[in-house]
Amino acid sequence: MMVYNLEIPLAKKETLMTKVAILTDSTAYLPQDLLARYNITTIPLQVIWGEESFQDGVTIQPGDFYRRIQTAKAMPSTSQPSAGAMKEAFSRLLEQETAVLGIFISSKLSGTIQSATQGREMLGQNAKNIEIFDSQTTTMAMGFQVLAAARAAAEGASLQDCVAAAEQARQHSGVHFVVDTLEFLHRGGRIGGAQRFLGTALNMKPILTVREGKIEAQERVRTKGKALERLIEIVAEECDGKSPVNLAALHANSPEEAQTVLDKASARLNPAETFTCELSPVIGTHVGPGTIALAYQTGI
Repeated sequence: MMVYNLEIPLAKKETLMTKVAILTDSTAYLPQDLLARYNITTIPLQVIWGEESFQDGVTIQPGDFYRRIQTAKAMPSTSQPSAGAMKEAFSRLLEQETAVLGIFISSKLSGTIQSATQGREMLGQNAKNIEIFDSQTTTMAMGFQVLAAARAAAEGASLQDCVAAAEQARQHSGVHFVVDTLEFLHRGGRIGGAQRFLGTALNMKPILTVREGKIEAQERVRTKGKALERLIEIVAEECDGKSPVNLAALHANSPEEAQTVLDKASARLNPAETFTCELSPVIGTHVGPGTIALAYQTGI
């Protein structure tokens, strides 16, 4: 079983040469060694805190973000990359490769796809060599799609074959998560179907998912410990009878809980690859500290 931990520096690996460049956004938060190995480029979303603006995962890191938000009087907001930033990213990649596949956070959660589309249109004739793909999700559920496309590109796949690889991964991946409170999702306007859990007693922990690009409510479970056990059960049920399985445990400043969830899920599912990583500041802005997510991919 291959294991990756984003919070531990990893040895630099040989970069694989491709003809299709893969671009994603910072909410995927793929492990750094895989970004380097498969030559995956990341464009950051923005965290806006009062008069300050930070690039997600570039000028503000998860550790600093979660420490600051615990005592902040004013909460941050977020913004997608500008169309100009997208144009620059596409242009730079086309100087290196013959085509670009951009895989981005769900268009129902962010305007990133819209910025990418506008940025591509600014490139005129070169736009024909760029494909934009809506992951319909985020975090490592999107990361699995990015990784599938990047591995296809590394094997010399065409642009359309890379799109097909991402599509296949999208159909066979998912993410479920437990939040300490719905306050952050509600404030940021991303609460979606979880709206019906507002007003839940403090000891009742919501289990949520991303379905068809939107956040949806699944269950309410008494105490966080029981909610995390149920989180594992839900993923195990969805992965039952399917192989191989890849798993990623994600957390907002709760590394021990994430590792425990990953260990228990791995004992049940015997995954081929596992990942542990922090949720990026942009995602943390909307889900809040203490969130634990479990993403999976099956059959690929």
